[in-house]
Amino acid sequence: MKWPPYALLGPDPTVWPDISQTASDGILAMGGDLAPRRLVEAYRRGIFPWYSEGLPILWHSPDPRFVLVPSKLHVPKSLEKQLKRKPYEVRLDTAFEQVIDACGKTKRPGQRGTWITRDMRAAYVKLHALGLAHSAEAWLDGQLVGGLYGISLGSMFYGESMFARAPDASKVAFVTMVRHLVSIGIGLIDCQQETEHLARFGAEGWNRADFVTEVSRRVKDPTVEGKWALQP
Repeated sequence: MKWPPYALLGPDPTVWPDISQTASDGILAMGGDLAPRRLVEAYRRGIFPWYSEGLPILWHSPDPRFVLVPSKLHVPKSLEKQLKRKPYEVRLDTAFEQVIDACGKTKRPGQRGTWITRDMRAAYVKLHALGLAHSAEAWLDGQLVGGLYGISLGSMFYGESMFARAPDASKVAFVTMVRHLVSIGIGLIDCQQETEHLARFGAEGWNRADFVTEVSRRVKDPTVEGKWALQP
């Protein structure tokens, strides 16, 4: 397969092309690896990996960038009523690997296969072990029925993927996670690409320059590392 002339990453994880070199398809560079250091360096610059099994690693920085300000979360009245009924037990960081596996197996409209490759899975499990990747999980009768995972750096949270096996399970987990993020001082969630699902919660598109500027400021804040847990 012939690739467009994307920038090729070298061995130094701290060296990245300028964000202005991003192609019209949102891809900034290709190659490199998924070592924790490189992933952290990427996220600190507003860049994330997204590719399919058998292809080289592709690094993205789309414009516009879909984001959610946690303090401006909009919860529909019907979902708020359901949250008060507590249909699911929601936990944080008790089944990270199960969540990422479930996200990888979830079929999504317009996508063939999954971008959560074996190498991607291993990379994010390492970040979880380092206290930088976190999951929110919805449980019903001892079974995992919904959840999401993402990366936390400074006062940023980078959402990666979510899944649901029961009605509104991912939504309950998502709202619970967002409210937890507010409680620990995280002020911006990177949703990456626009979806109708996240738009209903108040997510909106930012131009890339504004997003990168805000990220560069927020990643300098202290990171709440380690295993997360909901406050009683």
